[in-house]
Amino acid sequence: MSRVVLEGVTKRFGDEVAVDRLSLEIEDGDFFSLLGPSGCGKTTTMRLIAGLERPDEGRIWIGDQIVCDADDGTFVPAPNRKLGMVFQNYALWPHMTVEDNIRFGLQVRRIPEAEQRTRLADVIEQLQIDGLEKRYPNELSGGQQQRIALARELVTHASVLMMDEPLSNLDAKLRIDMRLELKRLHADTGRTVIYVTHDQLEALTLSRRMAVMSKGLVQQVGSPDDVFMRPANMFVASFMGQSTINTFTATLTAGEVRGDGFTMPVTRATGDDATLDIVVAARPEELVLHRTARPGALHCAVISELPMGYTSLVQVRPLDASEERFVTLEHPRTDALFDPGTEVWIGLEAAKVHVFDAATSERVALSGTA
Repeated sequence: MSRVVLEGVTKRFGDEVAVDRLSLEIEDGDFFSLLGPSGCGKTTTMRLIAGLERPDEGRIWIGDQIVCDADDGTFVPAPNRKLGMVFQNYALWPHMTVEDNIRFGLQVRRIPEAEQRTRLADVIEQLQIDGLEKRYPNELSGGQQQRIALARELVTHASVLMMDEPLSNLDAKLRIDMRLELKRLHADTGRTVIYVTHDQLEALTLSRRMAVMSKGLVQQVGSPDDVFMRPANMFVASFMGQSTINTFTATLTAGEVRGDGFTMPVTRATGDDATLDIVVAARPEELVLHRTARPGALHCAVISELPMGYTSLVQVRPLDASEERFVTLEHPRTDALFDPGTEVWIGLEAAKVHVFDAATSERVALSGTA
């Protein structure tokens, strides 16, 4: 069993709370990402699981074993937790060949020579690194070094594989290739993977489940679709997405959202008729551009258009709103670009946008919404 459970884990560095009462359950065979901006506590969480840090409060289980309990002082050292770790800088021994780097962990564990060779051959085939065995790290590309770092951990048969921003040093195209490689490896091995990243695209494409963190607190746990399509609060909504999210202040009644220059018919899931101050949030791809007037749509003038291949990023300025602001949306490319000043209408549809309580920033449920 390689299930990992954290219960009420807190870690402080002086007066700073790096991880705050964190409770998580990572299932056996899961690919679980810890996602968030720098300083959110994701790497500290990984280090706590690995045994590289001691929590000030809480308990941690790996499988059926409590590896750390701050109350009674239980603490299993990192080498005894049987975890594999892949770091951002790969941490390959520069004076060792690829083969020696991969076999190093097996030699430390005193694995018999015959089994070392069998495991080495298996992982070389699995990661498609045949022919590199006698090279040194400085003779390898970034992608090859990443594969060697992975091979060194896979060969030990560690029950849980932990990765801390492992692709951040690679160029954009190679990162895409390595995401596919990691996805395949996880499917082939069935290992539990805990993956730390600030790159939401990595988390969305690789994870079965993920936790979004901010300031030491977990904001949301769920599948990539849940987190992206149904953000639990305003922080998650603004963090997820390739472009800055658009926000609109508004009021919500039983059957309508009324904002500055637009309206949107809705049905409240709770049936509550009380008026509520809200924030409507919409990513550029969640807004709809119309060339002719539509009831309730936001009347705008085009400021600029940025072609991006099959789509364009269009920036507009509302004409009927009381407050000066800009709105950005993504629109399918046409042969003719929008001239500056062109009048358009921006539709907000309840099934596509996200609604949050203005006072708490928590999600407000609407019937029929994503």
